[in-house]
Amino acid sequence: MLVSQRPKAVLLLKDGSRFEGRAIGAPGTFTGEVCFNTGMTGYQEIFTDPSYTGQIMVLASPHIGNYGVKQGEEESRAVSIAGLVVKKYSEVWSRPGGSSSLEDYLVKAGIGGISDIDTRKLVRHIRDHGAQNAIIDSTGMDEAALKRRLAQVPDMAGLGLFSRGATKGLYEGGPMEAQHRVALVDFGIKLNSIRSLAERGCRVGVFPMGTPVQEMLRWKPDGFLLSNGPGDPAAMPGALQTVKDILSTRLPVFGICLGHQLLAECHGVSTRKMHHGHRGINHPVRNMITGRDEVTSQNHGFVVDREQAEKHPDMEVTHLHLNDGSVAGIRFKGRPVFSVQHHPEAGPGPLDSRYLFDDFVENMKAHRKQAKANVEHV
Repeated sequence: MLVSQRPKAVLLLKDGSRFEGRAIGAPGTFTGEVCFNTGMTGYQEIFTDPSYTGQIMVLASPHIGNYGVKQGEEESRAVSIAGLVVKKYSEVWSRPGGSSSLEDYLVKAGIGGISDIDTRKLVRHIRDHGAQNAIIDSTGMDEAALKRRLAQVPDMAGLGLFSRGATKGLYEGGPMEAQHRVALVDFGIKLNSIRSLAERGCRVGVFPMGTPVQEMLRWKPDGFLLSNGPGDPAAMPGALQTVKDILSTRLPVFGICLGHQLLAECHGVSTRKMHHGHRGINHPVRNMITGRDEVTSQNHGFVVDREQAEKHPDMEVTHLHLNDGSVAGIRFKGRPVFSVQHHPEAGPGPLDSRYLFDDFVENMKAHRKQAKANVEHV
């Protein structure tokens, strides 16, 4: 179907801003918090990142769909975004090993959106006025009805969404005869985190968020990874208790994105909702320990309070975002516990922060060596 033949669609923001274009993907009405991603590639990975649950995605790259989709490049088992907004939408695609068109992929997932709008204008509007709820409609609903429907959409602040994309039961990945075993707590994991650990010889057990720590310990882990995921970390009391119980084991811990925020909250350092968040694959971060700058992949709408983190007696800020000075990483003094706000697994890239998985493995090696020495001493 040619774009000119597509049904009309409308995008309405909470502040009243209206954009008209053409429907893409599945027909219907779609709501969520509108946000933008500046990545030029990797839209399939973006769409399947569970951290985007409940969000309408605006892509800054002007041409979307031209390389279709490819089986095996998903970051989760389902499309996570609530809706899609693009400028130019291509149903004609070409790619070695590709599986299908983006259009077929979205229709199968039941996700719709809008094309042929000025996304540069929309991105600037979100940047200036902040992320906010929005509605996409291709059914011809009148504006009064759209506004009523939009008014019923809950705000992201105070919303716990991690359960929507997380596993319901334990599953495992990585080599069977592994040197290290990692208990991964799934708040909305990206599959590339599992791959990154497996590449380093780790056996990974992916546990549902509500799993009691004693049950995870029976799996005999050498460390814990607290995954990324969607929603407001301050609205997840169950997750906070799980993290506190994990910290009581004294085993090495590595937190990513939401896991990073939960670690801070557990230590009395609050998180806050950002104006429009960080989403893209070109965010500059400085490692304050090494002095090196890294290009990172980021996707978050909440951030750890920098002033509180810097004043905390047991916490050290290890990474800072160079655009706005926000906290991008922390570690805990005298303990093998650290976390980052960005995504070191970084599907589709970049790779600058992959060393963090190596650091986690080294922490597990050191902890095992110390535990062995303590046993021999006794």
